[in-house]
Amino acid sequence: MLKLETGLEGKKAYFGDVYNIFRFNGYTLCGNWEYDRGMFDMVLCREGGETIYIRVPFHVLEGVLDSPKAHIEFGTPFVIKHVVNTGLDWDESSLLTTTGFNQFQDPVDKDGNIIDKSRWEAAGEQEIEKVVNSMGELKIS
Repeated sequence: MLKLETGLEGKKAYFGDVYNIFRFNGYTLCGNWEYDRGMFDMVLCREGGETIYIRVPFHVLEGVLDSPKAHIEFGTPFVIKHVVNTGLDWDESSLLTTTGFNQFQDPVDKDGNIIDKSRWEAAGEQEIEKVVNSMGELKIS
């Protein structure tokens, strides 16, 4: 995992205001969200069974996450690499695995070794800067 140095950490906003901005910039709401915290997630690179993600964690200060009025605070964005097995898996999802795409497969390594760290740190920081610039006049504190 590579922690990124950005101006986003500690910033506060309303979930409904930033959700569409993140979506517009290619992020999704990570599926493991809770009512009091979550992460925006974007694929930086996918090759074979390796995927490099940028993740932007946040926690809810007031309200609950499924509400646009939830007041959130951003944590430190980071880059992480997941490694999955793209070989044959003889179970009920073997067709998906054979094609190399099984979105429900657990990673073999959730925090794989990232080669060329400075490249991915720069790419991650650049992507966060795009999001921050997209916020423009949005009230973010």
